[in-house]
Formats: sequence, structure tokens, C-alpha cells
Amino acid sequence: MTETITGRTVKAPPRATSLFVNGLFPRRRALVVLLGLLGGLLLAWAWSSKLADDEIGFTTANHLLGHDAKSTPLTGIAAGVLFAFVSGLAGSFTACNVAVFGAVGPLVGQMSLTRRQRLVHALRPLGWLTAGMLPVSAGYGVLVGLFGTHLPQFSTASAHGTLSPRILQAMIVFGVIGLVMLVIGLAAAGVLPDPLAGVARRFPNAPLVLIGALVGGFLIGRPYPLFRNLFRHAAQEHNPLYGAVAFSLQSIGNILVMALLFLVLSFALGTPVQRWLATKPGRAATLTATAFLVAGAFTVIYWDVRILGNLGYLWWPKAPWNA
Repeated sequence: MTETITGRTVKAPPRATSLFVNGLFPRRRALVVLLGLLGGLLLAWAWSSKLADDEIGFTTANHLLGHDAKSTPLTGIAAGVLFAFVSGLAGSFTACNVAVFGAVGPLVGQMSLTRRQRLVHALRPLGWLTAGMLPVSAGYGVLVGLFGTHLPQFSTASAHGTLSPRILQAMIVFGVIGLVMLVIGLAAAGVLPDPLAGVARRFPNAPLVLIGALVGGFLIGRPYPLFRNLFRHAAQEHNPLYGAVAFSLQSIGNILVMALLFLVLSFALGTPVQRWLATKPGRAATLTATAFLVAGAFTVIYWDVRILGNLGYLWWPKAPWNA
């Protein structure tokens, strides 16, 4: 693209097509893609669900609730609402949320200089992300309140070496979420056209709304034991309003730690990161592409390849601490 300035034709700078694709692509695109995919593969291999779910998740929920969160039955809607928020908070560091941290990581450098501008610019993306997340969470909660006992996630089937209905649902949902993240990462690296370019021209915040919808979609596939307790309770209550409120609170609790971390990083590192990104074209694209590629590759490999490997359908190398 060129522009005419005072009689001279000069090359115009690349223009961003959406929030995550700024037009200044990495110089070594193949290397960025390779390292991002390898990073996701390594993380999926090393990730310990026992540490994330049991040691961190269950321990956090037990301390906040004051009882064994996994085995204590939910009695009543009030208990379910409290459990929804606490279980979401306890699940902040489960395998699902790698995608969330990957999505908001590149936004840390998009801060302005004044303290007020930093706060506004930090809250704005979180607000749009929440706007995309809550309709999905609440909508699924309504669906569970109406038809939950007939959905795959209600099933308790767990025959050894077979794909149970809830695990199959998790593989499909997180496989789709991971593929979306991979496409965004490849677009940020300049390998694929930006799939959000058209809608972002009319609605600039649409990419963040999409990421929020993906986060809300975690509940549709999540086999996390604490969430399964909430799901079965909401299904048995047959109360769509309760399902909507509980699932919304679960999602809010799930992103709370990420949101606080994002705000802290925005205030502490916003300006230095912004200056570092500005010194060399392509750094922002490299950061964005790498974050999405790592998160997307991890999500697909962990929730599809690794599960199939654990069930014996294909070979998967287990980390010593996961054997």
C-alpha cells in the first residue's frame, strides 16, 4: 500500500485488521510458528492434572468452603451458588485456563502512559471479554436447568479404556476451542489471513468478545470434578435461573485470578513492555502469535491427543511425574 505525501509516493505502514493482527508480522514467521507449536506440545506433555486439580484446585476449594468440596453434597440453591464461585476460583489453574492466559497476555503491552489511562485500558478488554463469556455461560446454565439430566456431562459412565460421553464432549469442545486459538495465532504471525478482519472493521472489540465466548465454552466441555458436582446439582434442580446464575458465577470465579494478574501486570509492566514492543516492528505480533499458538496447541494436544494416548488409542509419551 502506498500514499502520496507532498508529491512523493511513500510506502504506508501496515494497518491492523483486528485487535490481535496488527499488520507488522514477525521476520522469522516459520520459526515463531515452530516454537509456538513446540511450546504447546511441551506444556501438554509436562502438565500435571494431579497438581493443578488436586493439590491446587481441591485444596483451595476446601479451605474456602471449610469442608471437603469434592465429596460433600450440595444442599440447596444458596449452597450451590457459593460452590459455583468457589469452584470456578479453585479451577483457575486447571488445563482449561491456559487458553485464557494466552489470550490476554499480548494485551499487557497495549497500555497508555498515565495511571488513569492504564486503568481504563486494562478494564476495557476485561469488560469485553466478560461480555462474550457470560451469555455463553448463562445460556448453557439455562440449558442444563432444562435438559441437564439428558446431556453427556451428566453421565457417570467411566469404563476403563473407553471414551465416556462426558470425555468425548470435552474432546470435541476443547478441540474446537484450540483450533480457533491456532487460527488466530497463525493469522497474527502472518501465515493465514485474519479471519476476524471483516467483523472487526464494524465491531473493533469483536475479537475480545470471541475470546470471552470461548472461555464461557469451557463449561460446555469441562470434566473437572468440582464443576461436574455443580453440573449434576444444577441438572437435578431443574431450575434454569439457578443454572444461569451458578454457571455465570463459575465463569467469573474462573477468570478472577487471570483478571487480577492482568491488572497487576498492566500497571507494573505496561509502559516498559509498550516501549520494548515499540523499539522493533514485529515484536508485538511475535508475542501475540506465540501466546495463541502455545495456548491453541496445548489445548488441542492435551484434550485430544493426550486423552487418546492415555486410553491406549495411540502412543503418547508420559512425563515421569504423570506416569
